[in-house]
Amino acid sequence: MDETRYPLLAKIDCPADLRSLRPDQLRSVADELRGFLLDSIASCGGHFGGGLGAVEITTALHYVFNTPHDRIVWDVGHQCYPHKILTGRKDRITTIRTQGGLAPFPKRCESEHDHFGTGHSSTSIGAALGMAIASAKQNTGRHVIAVIGDGGITGGMAYEALNHLGASDANLLVILNDNEMSISPNIGAMTNYLTRILSGQMSATISKSSEKLLQPIPFANEFVERITEHVKGVVTPPGTLFEELGVSYYGPANGHDINSLTKILQNLKRLKGPRLLHICTVKGKGYAKAESDPVGYHAVPTFEPEVGVVKSGAQPKVTYTKVFSDWLCDIAKQDDRVMAITPAMREGSGLVQFSKEFPDRYFDVAIAEQHSVTLAAGMACENAKPVVAIYSTFLQRAYDQLIHDVAVQNLPVMFAIDRAGVVGGDGQTHAGSFDLTYLRCVPNMVVMTPGDENETRRMLYTAYLQECPAAVRYPRGSGPGIPVEPEMKAVEVGKAKVIRQGKRIAILAFGSPVYDALEVGEQLDATVVNMRFVKPIDQALIIDIAKAHDCIVTVEDNAVMGGAGSAVNEVLAVSRIPVCIKNLGLPDHYLDHATREEQLSDAGLDTVCILKSIQQFVEEIQEKKEKKPAAKQVRKRKPKTAS
Repeated sequence: MDETRYPLLAKIDCPADLRSLRPDQLRSVADELRGFLLDSIASCGGHFGGGLGAVEITTALHYVFNTPHDRIVWDVGHQCYPHKILTGRKDRITTIRTQGGLAPFPKRCESEHDHFGTGHSSTSIGAALGMAIASAKQNTGRHVIAVIGDGGITGGMAYEALNHLGASDANLLVILNDNEMSISPNIGAMTNYLTRILSGQMSATISKSSEKLLQPIPFANEFVERITEHVKGVVTPPGTLFEELGVSYYGPANGHDINSLTKILQNLKRLKGPRLLHICTVKGKGYAKAESDPVGYHAVPTFEPEVGVVKSGAQPKVTYTKVFSDWLCDIAKQDDRVMAITPAMREGSGLVQFSKEFPDRYFDVAIAEQHSVTLAAGMACENAKPVVAIYSTFLQRAYDQLIHDVAVQNLPVMFAIDRAGVVGGDGQTHAGSFDLTYLRCVPNMVVMTPGDENETRRMLYTAYLQECPAAVRYPRGSGPGIPVEPEMKAVEVGKAKVIRQGKRIAILAFGSPVYDALEVGEQLDATVVNMRFVKPIDQALIIDIAKAHDCIVTVEDNAVMGGAGSAVNEVLAVSRIPVCIKNLGLPDHYLDHATREEQLSDAGLDTVCILKSIQQFVEEIQEKKEKKPAAKQVRKRKPKTAS
């Protein structure tokens, strides 16, 4: 760190160092922190806009509260980079999201200041409430703060937790960091409600009243609480929803005025019970390009701060997300029953173009994965063709709805599952490691795993044609570069495809590992099968393969346990065909953040590792054959005759 550019920040190795500073130095700390964050993330990439907007609240929280004894729980974690910098990790911040580097989100094993691991939205209030209840039972005197923002307040879990919080006497402070953004712009009734608070004629008066209310009052705590309750009546209207839930509301306050924030937090620290402080911030604050394009600067590659993020001039490879985006627009032109649903992932799931071309058939339900699936079920009941565009890791949050609301009723809801398998820098919380396992056990489901871009388009069309729940899962990024045919062509449901005929060894590949398996097959003269369907699985072909080969190896970018390979095992167990089998897939532990290629290598799923695993497997089979003793001839005893 350049101490001449960041003289105060250079001296802060932990929050205790921050708390040793004078209050009038905090503005300089925040400025240095924002500048350092800009320089650091520009050099390494990562989540960006959320952190810039959270600089002041992060600094104020660590200054006012005795962290790590006091607990701060961050929602989602997109905004946690300033927190990591102030808690002893500034020298490693440029390693974030890289193999062996800092985690992209708060992670309990990384620091004593990361009190709860996050990555999915709307969990902070519930987790913090649990901490507050447990701490009270243990009489620790600990303060607990939940910081929720970046769209987290639109998630249903937040309201479940608020409902419980308001009915309790828990000593918990919730900070609503309102920047009107998640990744896409926030939508929904709650967003409209908060907007009315900020844009109404009372806004200026409310803000001044709140600020006046929360200025330091040199009286006893009891009087502070009494006068707070009295004055709070003046500022209640904008917080009516929270007040009705039993949570005392304060704000809205300027989330970038660090002096005011510090005073407000000091006073709220003296109060007890469920409290909510509503602060208003700007995503990307302090960097004009990020402020004007909060979606584009939510997460960034490396860039020059003076220039900003520049799109590469090279023709990019067609991603799986792009294949889905194009197909969805094409099928919507043919069938006006097609509806697209996303839980706040318009950009990531490839729905930008659809939302522009078919705005009346596009539904962003905010961070509400459970609702997105049940909404689709309701649409399907009325002869619509709903398509739920969702990340694999986020579909986990709607598993009951998938079973109870869709599959039990055998409704034709289509799931376009992006980010299947390993996902790279976002790490453990975002990996789509389990969808084949949790989908294939659900009755009525059809589950497809395309091996390339063109097959993805064909399978999307196949899923659209089904009169039952159907899922197409595909990985992050681009595929092997197979040209995509514009025609709508289906594939035969439940039928695999032999793409190379070999001897002795058969490799059954599911999804994105198909072309790695084909490369290995060429080196081993092995039969290679693109399995395509996990459910229904091609039982007849599996049995034929088992009869004609000495050993079978299954390959998938899903957890081995209960995955597609397990489906093959089940077929062979029933058939009782004597064939050796090995399952390759994601191991029974979470893979740390790294590049997608590094994660596949760590999991043994790149070409080199697959080849090595199969060679070792064949050697083990041969050794067992050689060590097997010859069958001994048993001499039959002559029966004894009666004397």
